[in-house]
Amino acid sequence: MTNLNFLLHHSSLMISDLDASIKFYTEIIGLQQIERPDLGFPGAWFQLGEDQQLHILLLDNIDPTSGRPEHGGRDRHVALTVDNFECVRESLDNNNVFYTMSKSGRKALFFRDLDANAIEVIGR
Repeated sequence: MTNLNFLLHHSSLMISDLDASIKFYTEIIGLQQIERPDLGFPGAWFQLGEDQQLHILLLDNIDPTSGRPEHGGRDRHVALTVDNFECVRESLDNNNVFYTMSKSGRKALFFRDLDANAIEVIGR
C-alpha cells in the first residue's frame, strides 16, 4: 500500500455541561471557539493550529467519569502542543486544575477536563 499521508483533522470529547465546558476550554485552556453547524445536538468546536480541531459533544457519555487513572498518560487522551507551555501551566494552577507532569521527563503535563477526559499538553 502506498503512503496515504493521514493527518488528524479533529478529536471529539463527550461533555455534560456545554456552557461550563466552553468556558473551561476557552478561558482556562485558551482555545479559540469556531463556528459549528447545527448537527441536531449541542456541542462546540475549537480551532487547533491551521487544520485541526477539538470538538466537544453534549451527548450521553458511556465512559465512567470516576475511577480513571490519576495520571492521564495511562488513559485514553488527546495530546495538544503549545508554544507557551508555562502560560497553560500557570492558568491550570490559577484555576486549581489538578495535573501531573509527564513521566518521560519532557515538557508535558496531563489534566482532566470537567468530564474526566484526559488531555495532554506538550510544550513546543
